Amino acid sequence: MLKQLFAGLALLFSTQVACAYSQIWVGTWAASQQIPEPQNALPSADLMDATLRQTVHVSVGGATIRVHLSNAFGTRSLHLNSVHIARPIISGSSEIDSASDRTLLFSASTDLIIPPGAEYVSDPIAYPLAALSDLTISMHIEAEPGQQTCHPGSRQTTFYAHGDLTSAASLVSAKKIDHWYILSGVDVLALPGAYSIVALGDSITDGHAATADGNDRWTDVLAQRLQGNAATRAAGVLNQGIGGNHLLTDGLGPNALARFDRDVLAQTSVRYLIVLEGINDLGALARNEKATQQDHDELVLRIIGAYQQIVVRAHTHGIKVYGATIMPDSGSAYYHPNTASEHDREQVNTWIREPGNFDAVIDFDRVMADPARPLQLLPAYDSGDHLHPGPPGYEVMGQAIPFSLFK
Repeated sequence: MLKQLFAGLALLFSTQVACAYSQIWVGTWAASQQIPEPQNALPSADLMDATLRQTVHVSVGGATIRVHLSNAFGTRSLHLNSVHIARPIISGSSEIDSASDRTLLFSASTDLIIPPGAEYVSDPIAYPLAALSDLTISMHIEAEPGQQTCHPGSRQTTFYAHGDLTSAASLVSAKKIDHWYILSGVDVLALPGAYSIVALGDSITDGHAATADGNDRWTDVLAQRLQGNAATRAAGVLNQGIGGNHLLTDGLGPNALARFDRDVLAQTSVRYLIVLEGINDLGALARNEKATQQDHDELVLRIIGAYQQIVVRAHTHGIKVYGATIMPDSGSAYYHPNTASEHDREQVNTWIREPGNFDAVIDFDRVMADPARPLQLLPAYDSGDHLHPGPPGYEVMGQAIPFSLFK
């Protein structure tokens, strides 16, 4: 009888282990990290003995999760005394469902110190997380780590206040800001075959002119569609856009090639990459009234070379790369593109569309352009600055990506 009992326990244990190993981690949310510009950084005093409460909108769901925290640009160690997760009562509020509050552990400890330049991943925690739901992460920070690590374009309200309030039901007297700090990713444990899709881009991917706390970027639309399709419900969508980002030069955030390892290759179970970058490289030259034709020709070649580098590096890791054409920006008061810069854009888009350069093409240019004036965004899709789409435009972009790209 005793032998049978032990045999049964051994079988149960081996079955549980096999089940655990048959599952894989997949990214359900992520944000690119950068050094915040002075106007986007929090005053050092506000990060002394402070609680940050931040909310994210996930894509794919799961019953077990883990959270990534980043001190990528810190010049000193980042000491966090406690990190909690909870379900928010409503998007844009600091109020959480207290019954859902849980403490995250890091190497079985509630206290962690993240070295400069490093990222830490929490221990797994059983925490059912529905697809397309919100998750609130609260963390208590001892002090600013010299240099802040941030994602300025959150379009999501962050709350911060002094003291350890990580488990508080609401941060009544907290200050508010629409940036994410330290928070870089959320993973869920999923069934075999799950994967993530990374969107590498600039402000159009980051969601400039999207609704605050509204989750209506084109990547959000794509995630919602994927969840509505039985064949793609295991797909996570990771938005790695940075407003003002360039392919070739550091502007707002590191250039796309410099951040490629962290924002693409290091992401969890990434299988597909969508690249929508280049408008800021073209636009920066358009603002240079002394640019020669040689300058324009060299820029086009360098942009194409950057795309080739992205494809080569992604393919080395088994990642398929989909090139998105650069959308029209005629009339942009920021870049005021001229005939030469429009020709540059057309040359780049021609290369993107040529078979064999990318694994597939997502032709946002043709989808978003005004048929009557193809050098401009269709007015219904334009946020008003003739450069960025508004929510209706992001909806069209997200709807334009075929399910057949993700198998």
